[in-house]
Amino acid sequence: MDELFESVSITGTMVWYYAVCPREAWLLSHQLTPDEDDENIRMGRRIHEDSYARGNHEVVLAGSKMDRVVRKGGKLVVYEVKKSSRHEASARLQLLFYLFQMHEAGLEASGELHYPEEKRVVRLELGDAELKEISAVVAEVRTLIARDLPPPAKRIPVCRQCAYAEFCWA
Repeated sequence: MDELFESVSITGTMVWYYAVCPREAWLLSHQLTPDEDDENIRMGRRIHEDSYARGNHEVVLAGSKMDRVVRKGGKLVVYEVKKSSRHEASARLQLLFYLFQMHEAGLEASGELHYPEEKRVVRLELGDAELKEISAVVAEVRTLIARDLPPPAKRIPVCRQCAYAEFCWA
């Protein structure tokens, strides 16, 4: 069990799911994929493809796919694009995780959450408090995914739009 615990890569998407619903994070970490035809997943892909299409350069680091990394004024900036700010707290943790990965790789960067439909940008820095926060979240995710079984299904508001609904409620 400990070997699996250490070998599973944590990704930004997993951190996002964990913040929304830990059961989703467990399912994702165990290679159980959501309904790919789910309207929310398709819409998210369209927004991702349409946003910054000319200069969109997805970057992969340690298994995480960052929407875009650019250099602004000599500093790296990681962009994360979301369809709405409804789950801003989870999007913030996802972006902090990407900044943490960059930091661990010896790269200093700041981050920007982009909400194209809302024409809004939220800027983030990885300071000491954020580093402590994301380190704790990563430890919690590692503990979660090491479990043999997912957390029990629990109805929350996002269940109505969840691409994993069949895993919980079928």
